[in-house]
Amino acid sequence: MAQIDTTRPGATTPPAAERSRFHDTIRSLRHRNFQLFFSGQLISLIGTWMQNVAQSWLVYRLTGSSLLLGTVSFAGQIPVFPMAPLAGMVADRWNRRTIVIITQTASMILAFILAALTLTKRITVWEIVLLAALLGVVNAFDIPARQSFLVEMVGREDLMNAIALNSSIFNSARIIGPGIAGILVASIGEGWCFFANAVSYIAVIAGLFMMKIPPRQAERAIKSAFDHIAEGFRFVRKTAPIRALLLILGLVSLVGMPYTVLMPVFAKNVLHGDATTLGVLGSASGIGALIGALALASRTRVHGLGRWVWIACASFGAFLILFTLSHWYAASALLLVPVGFSLMTQMGATNTLVQSMVPDRLRGRTMAVYSMMFMGMAPLGAILAGAAADRIGAPTTVAVGGAISIAAAIVFARHLPKIHAEARQLIDTAGVEASETVDEITAHAS
Repeated sequence: MAQIDTTRPGATTPPAAERSRFHDTIRSLRHRNFQLFFSGQLISLIGTWMQNVAQSWLVYRLTGSSLLLGTVSFAGQIPVFPMAPLAGMVADRWNRRTIVIITQTASMILAFILAALTLTKRITVWEIVLLAALLGVVNAFDIPARQSFLVEMVGREDLMNAIALNSSIFNSARIIGPGIAGILVASIGEGWCFFANAVSYIAVIAGLFMMKIPPRQAERAIKSAFDHIAEGFRFVRKTAPIRALLLILGLVSLVGMPYTVLMPVFAKNVLHGDATTLGVLGSASGIGALIGALALASRTRVHGLGRWVWIACASFGAFLILFTLSHWYAASALLLVPVGFSLMTQMGATNTLVQSMVPDRLRGRTMAVYSMMFMGMAPLGAILAGAAADRIGAPTTVAVGGAISIAAAIVFARHLPKIHAEARQLIDTAGVEASETVDEITAHAS
């Protein structure tokens, strides 16, 4: 094909530039270990999203209670909060791949148990709560180990891209999984979704065993476990840019993310739909999140990510409020696309900035605090949202969360220019984007 002359007005982008852009977006896939991780996670996470949707529908079908929806979500995520510090220490002291293999195997076993109880019609809501809590304990160890393991698969130079592509896997599955779950639940029941999720773990476990990981110099256990954990908390507390990023993340997780817990209420009571409606709503949010993840993956520098965080947070709150005002199925689904995009952009940009600033020896413990803010605050929000929805209704509850998210974005935007010097020093010291200035990172933030 002849090269297109881009000097003429109206000329299109040259194919070489398009190829370069695409190559930048998937550059971390040049690493064999990340290829194995990527493919295994994609299959496994489709199953995970199928289970999430089917479990929510099962709980609401059995109980009809918004409070119990929140209770199950609370039980599944609250273990992350108290156990993440210990998990972060484990991730810094021991082999991260081994930890992830153990956690993925445990998750598979729990999914098989849930499937067996549901298919034999012996399941009760309290058994769902118990299994969700056990899975939460597993996730408490899985999240910091898996996030910290990314740098061992791709190296520091491709870490930003790997984080974004890892998020794209999650959100690709978020598009596919709920749709499949909606169809399966409506036709053959929730139990087969749980069974499919259990089987899907085989792919990621096989990929982990096939990896060839160079030896990592784990931190020697010269300190007590308490001192080791406390060191991670001190680093986050004394590091203003990381502290600010994690605080706004935790607030949005507390007041904004619980909208997902109440989605069965919107699907059934507001939009007068069924499990298929719930699946479509979940997929719509996933489409937006995938777009956000790919936008992050196409970036080669951390330039402007501080600005992305607060804009995405404000946009998330605004579209969430608009969603609560809709009673039309198509409009509700369309509004969830920017909701998913905004939430993913904030989470992904936060993850990238935090990992760009943290030294490797503290990576596991810092990502444990990240998981406390991201996953640990969400269950508190879920139980509060479930209780509030029973009293004032799901739309009002979600709208209040959106308004608080907007307020948090305004406060963060005003504070951002004050932390630029420390952020620059941290990024330079960590060796990521050493040529960036924080004036670039926070450009146009105020």
